[in-house]
Amino acid sequence: MGSGVVISPDGYIVTNNHVVDGAVDIRVTTSNRRILKAKLIGTDPLTDLAVLKVSATDLASAPWGDSKEVRPGQTVLAFGNPYGFRFTVTRGIVSAVNRANPDPTNPSKPGEFIQTDAAINPGNSGGPLVDARGEIIGINTFLISSSGSFSGMGFAIPSQIVKPTVETLIRDGKVSHGHIGIGISDVTPENAKFFDNATTGGVVTQVEADSPGAKAGLEIGDVITQIDGQKVADAGELQVLVGQKQPGTKIMLQVLRDGKSMTVPVTLEALGNRAAEGSDDSGKGKGKMHWGVGLSNLTPEMRDQLQAPRDVHGAVIEQVQPGSSADNAGLHQGDIILEVNRHKVQSASDVQEALSKVAKGQDALLLVWSNGGNSFRVLHSPEGA
Repeated sequence: MGSGVVISPDGYIVTNNHVVDGAVDIRVTTSNRRILKAKLIGTDPLTDLAVLKVSATDLASAPWGDSKEVRPGQTVLAFGNPYGFRFTVTRGIVSAVNRANPDPTNPSKPGEFIQTDAAINPGNSGGPLVDARGEIIGINTFLISSSGSFSGMGFAIPSQIVKPTVETLIRDGKVSHGHIGIGISDVTPENAKFFDNATTGGVVTQVEADSPGAKAGLEIGDVITQIDGQKVADAGELQVLVGQKQPGTKIMLQVLRDGKSMTVPVTLEALGNRAAEGSDDSGKGKGKMHWGVGLSNLTPEMRDQLQAPRDVHGAVIEQVQPGSSADNAGLHQGDIILEVNRHKVQSASDVQEALSKVAKGQDALLLVWSNGGNSFRVLHSPEGA
């Protein structure tokens, strides 16, 4: 059992994909206890959204709100059927907005989630999160809790993602997402100084071979600040804007590279059309540095053990000293260091040499492969700034 929300009097209903995934018979019970047989119009596993249709002409429906106007502290209500207790409403506030995708196994999944302390429990999935005017600003989709039940951290897909996805599902029955073929992360106060003091945008952390991004000449370390003239606040917003465009669309990216701004045209392709490729690499040697990280070369055996793609080259982290700069940067055993201060490395000795050249009191920027994707990490100087 899950939840949903009626968005039109003629019976279109929005819910989560995971609520109806695999279902062969779907029944909808309305708040006045009518039971209606539902037809599945379409699903989008990437955004975890689905649209149902029931035969009706007189259903009360909820209007759309604008999630881009939502601010922390704002009162919200969450509707649903937690634990089978039908037609439950809880009240809370918006705890945060633009929360990142929490699923490291699916980096393509868009983030920008609304976080709320309105109670969301199993069974609430697919129900609406509404503002004080009763407008849909999100669809409740998951919670974070050590116990699996409410702990004050529920998350909703924002209406800026839900509404266009739903409209496409109603029109076409499916959704195709545009894809550049890059990994991205946020510009942060910590790493901004390594990227020409950019304040907003998405930093390119990975470029897939033969992808639209590679063909357009995008490079690791580029900061994407605009798409089609629209400013990009962070990596999550960039991912949402690109994912809502159709494959084959030509977009114009404003890119900051080495202090210079340039316009890069990119023609999108459909998400999921390619697999990672690359070549093998090997080497031996170990080292331990005062930054608090022990390293070894990436051997073929270790590559297989870590399931690292063949185009990933660098030094493998063997151990991280608790409380060290590496520990504070979130590095873990099995992570692979690809770059130091925007320069590629091929071995443990390369990393050691590069870090040894960092001036006393200065930080270092690492590009790290972890859990199937790349991210930039800032190593703060052990001596202190």
